[in-house]
Amino acid sequence: MGSFISKNKSGTTAGPVPMTYYAKAQSVKPPLIANENAFLGDVSSSEKLDPEKPISAGFYRLEKGTPLVYEYTYHEMKIIIEGSFDISDEVGNKAHAVPGDVFYFPKGSKITFTTDDYGLAFYTGQRKKDGA
Repeated sequence: MGSFISKNKSGTTAGPVPMTYYAKAQSVKPPLIANENAFLGDVSSSEKLDPEKPISAGFYRLEKGTPLVYEYTYHEMKIIIEGSFDISDEVGNKAHAVPGDVFYFPKGSKITFTTDDYGLAFYTGQRKKDGA
């Protein structure tokens, strides 16, 4: 997973910067993060390459049970890839989210996630690895 990236005296990257590939990343159930039914796990982060403005990405899974109420301390985008979620905010916006739906949760928003069965989403957040 690691690659050597050299930097010149000005601090910018010298030479080509390699991509990183995570085969079958979706096949692993993320770790439990809240209640008995909310799972989240970062797959990758730019924290080592850009510690001042990192982004982290991974999978969020919610199973039927306790709603997850989450207050974002960072900006995040989420795309629903399996199942469904019912998502609402403090302003009163509500959506029944299905595969292909994309959401933006601004820093400071308080979001409630529920599901009748389960939902799986891929997210990218402007935060350090494992900082959710």
